[in-house]
Amino acid sequence: MNQNIERSIHDLREMDALASGDSMVHRVSAGAKLLVTVVYIGTVVSFAKLNMTGLLFMVLYPVLLFTVSGIPISTCFYKLRFVLPLVLFVGVFNPFFDRTPAFAIGSFTVTTGMISMVTLMMKGVFCLMASFLLMATTRIEALCGALRKIHMPQMLVTLLLLTFRYAAVMAEEVNVMTQAYSLRAPGQKGIHYTAWGSFLGQLLLRSMDRADELYSSMLLRGYHGEFYYAETKKRSSGDTLYAAIWCAAFLAARCVNLTQVLGMTVVR
Repeated sequence: MNQNIERSIHDLREMDALASGDSMVHRVSAGAKLLVTVVYIGTVVSFAKLNMTGLLFMVLYPVLLFTVSGIPISTCFYKLRFVLPLVLFVGVFNPFFDRTPAFAIGSFTVTTGMISMVTLMMKGVFCLMASFLLMATTRIEALCGALRKIHMPQMLVTLLLLTFRYAAVMAEEVNVMTQAYSLRAPGQKGIHYTAWGSFLGQLLLRSMDRADELYSSMLLRGYHGEFYYAETKKRSSGDTLYAAIWCAAFLAARCVNLTQVLGMTVVR
């Protein structure tokens, strides 16, 4: 159990390390990246369930940004390894309910249910990749600052920031408690069910004490209901150009099947 908790803490700290990079993508303002990500996800979701070839063009955005930012795509899939199976499971029953023939490959008939299943899976994977890119190239303080600039409720932004920042603190508390329990019960795997109640009670009391200490330290540093976020730089022309180019590309991909156009161009 301790190894799983330590791995979770390491993953949280690794996300901070990724967001602290210095690539071209990292230097784009959080507001521009947030806008592009929202437009990208909205565009991907809006594709028709049978427009698999048109949707295929949208993979260029995450692939290109992974390359420019220097973040391996394998890191994305590893971090999302618990979420990806759920996303891929969404359309798995479509081939059973929709058996309308679409086309045939030799003796194998491809149905519209199969196409819609693959399309739904692609949509889920693309949206997860775009969301991961936003988090992996933007510090949480900068992202929260961008959310406040678009008038996201202060309470929600504060909850997002504190939840992200102090999830590792809570995990460390759990790690300390499980280590103490294992020292008192050597050779026992996990926590016995008879100790679950007292363990959770102690965790609640320790978390309340830690929360009171953290809130007192926030007050001493001038907190009065609003955070002063780290990113204060103004939007540059490069950020505007970045957002405009990507949004225009998404709109073009939504209106025209660019994958088919490129395929016909290559064939010619």
